[in-house]
Amino acid sequence: MIGVILAAGMGTRLMPLTKEIPKALLKINDMTLLERMIINCINADISKFIVIVGYNKDKVIDLCPKLEEKHEIEIKTIVNEKYDVTNTSVSTYLASKYIEENGKEDFILVNGDNVVDREIIVNLAKCENTGMIIDNYKELNEESFKLIIRNKTLNEDKTIASGEIEAIGKELDIPSSSGEFIGVSKVVADNIVEFNRILEGLIEEDPQNYYDFAYKELSTITPIDFVLTNGLKWTEIDDHRDWEIAQKLVEELES
Repeated sequence: MIGVILAAGMGTRLMPLTKEIPKALLKINDMTLLERMIINCINADISKFIVIVGYNKDKVIDLCPKLEEKHEIEIKTIVNEKYDVTNTSVSTYLASKYIEENGKEDFILVNGDNVVDREIIVNLAKCENTGMIIDNYKELNEESFKLIIRNKTLNEDKTIASGEIEAIGKELDIPSSSGEFIGVSKVVADNIVEFNRILEGLIEEDPQNYYDFAYKELSTITPIDFVLTNGLKWTEIDDHRDWEIAQKLVEELES
């Protein structure tokens, strides 16, 4: 299994913190977000990584050999040359297409600006199917990347196990939503070709599309498991308020 970490974005809402470095190189407790996510993946027995870089790419590229040596892992960096005019659909496609053309392995896909409880990655890695981490605890708001699921199958505790994604996005009605996609997912090898075909369509439609939308169509073709956080904590880092939350979360998780 491969860990794919998206680290190409500019992080404009975090200026001036990101004036000289991408978000993934911001440090909490003297460790970059990138290294912390790599450690989370190592804890799930992942030792091969692809890091998609763009903004201030050389600083990430220079760090990766040090992380390889320190953690005895392999890291391939792929450059999104159009990082400033595209979005995560393009960065994801660059990684997923490379995997398709080089042996087709399962991969975990994470945003480089996420801080998560390491058990979230472990639980996702256990999925036999393509899967998405869904927060079923957090109170939804306008910024939540919500989804509505139909044709559901349920776990014994009546929580959603799998189903078809009827809709996904921030604009969805909160009462109708099934939870929030946290930007951590898994694509199994058998689904990579279809996943890439869907991404190609999204990119052709609008290179500013998010990769998240690909799972809607994919869910009509193949089973997608919804792995629930069940209270395990996480945060994404988009702005200065998120940055403060992330620092407190790391203190909590590592205490």
